[in-house]
Amino acid sequence: MIGFVSAALVLGLSSGLSPGPLSTLVIAQTIKYGAKEGIKVSVAPLITDIPIICVAVFLLSSFAYVHNVLGWISIAGGSFLIYLAWETFRATPPEMNAAGRQVQSLGKGIAVNALNPHPYLFWITVGAPMIIKAYQESLMTAAAFVLCFLFSLVGTKVFITVVVDRTKRVLAGKAYRYIMRILGFLLFVFALFLIRDGLVLLKVIAKFP
Repeated sequence: MIGFVSAALVLGLSSGLSPGPLSTLVIAQTIKYGAKEGIKVSVAPLITDIPIICVAVFLLSSFAYVHNVLGWISIAGGSFLIYLAWETFRATPPEMNAAGRQVQSLGKGIAVNALNPHPYLFWITVGAPMIIKAYQESLMTAAAFVLCFLFSLVGTKVFITVVVDRTKRVLAGKAYRYIMRILGFLLFVFALFLIRDGLVLLKVIAKFP
């Protein structure tokens, strides 16, 4: 379980810190309307990701014991993580001068996240296969993976909200770049493990002891 929980926390943390539409909206609403509105945007993944998770797991569960399918999915997930790792490693601080005219922070957050292709790609190629693999260990392990990911993701967004509300300019410093580079490296490591697992399932390489 520890391995799945660690992976969930790293993946959630990197997703939460990565610049993107939701991060930009979190910062914009916080700057213009305060931390309360930024937090409303931050919790949007709790609403949008649950249906995506359910559908992704349902579609993939019927293939859970077909090694070739899971092998290719694992390789696709590793490839996607490499892309995210590169984006994370070279990320610059999000812009902090954009803000919408209407509040409606939760609704905006839901819309932005629901229309963002990254959650779909992540859960289909990375998240759902890991949930299925965790479930083979135990139901509690699978639940822990999902809960820890969402806790890490939303918690990071809330943390950004509080920091931006109090300091406004803290994300413009070097600390943000250092954190993103570390997370980018960790994502790359997880990608290598996923690709290795895919090659093992496809019987391209032997399973390590």
